[in-house]
Amino acid sequence: MSRIGNKVIVLPASVEVTNNDNVVTVKGPKGELTRKFSKDIEIRVEGTEVTLHRPNDSKEMKTIHGTTRALLNNMVIGVSEGFKKELEMRGVGYRAQLQGSKLVLAVGKSHPDEVEAPEGITFELPNPTTIVVSGISKEVVGQTAAYVRSLRSPEPYKGKGIRYVGEYVRLKEGKTGK
Repeated sequence: MSRIGNKVIVLPASVEVTNNDNVVTVKGPKGELTRKFSKDIEIRVEGTEVTLHRPNDSKEMKTIHGTTRALLNNMVIGVSEGFKKELEMRGVGYRAQLQGSKLVLAVGKSHPDEVEAPEGITFELPNPTTIVVSGISKEVVGQTAAYVRSLRSPEPYKGKGIRYVGEYVRLKEGKTGK
C-alpha cells in the first residue's frame, strides 16, 4: 500500500525545502508553496533528498505516508515546472475571452459566464475555443479546470460542451422517430 511513501524525493537544483514542525515550505523558481502535514510522519530534508518515515505499519499510517509523499512531491514539481490543464470547447458559437485575469465564456446560455482566476492561477487562450489553466499548485489547477468544465459539461447526444483535451465522450444514439 505505501511503497510510494518509501520512495525518496530528489530535489532539483533550484528548489529549496524547509521543514518547521511538519509545516513544509517549498521554494523554487516559479513560486513558494506551504502545507501542514500530519505529526505522525517524520519528514527529513538531507541535502538534495527528502525522505519520509512512519512510526508503525498500521493501515492508517501507510495511507498517510503515501499521501504525504505524493503531496510533497507535487509541491516540488509545481515550484520547479508548474502544472497545466487544457480544456476545449465544442459547440456552435462557443468561445472564450480574457478580460484581465477574468475568463469570460459564451457557452450557449442567455448570459456569459465569468470566472475569476484564483490566486496563483493564470488562464491562457491559444485560440477562442481552447483554454489553458496553469499554476504551481496541482490541487488548485485541477479544481479550477473542473469548475470551468462544470459550467457546460459535454452532453451525450451531440458532444457539445467544455471537455478536457483528449477526453473521450461516449455519444448516445438519438430517437429513431418511428
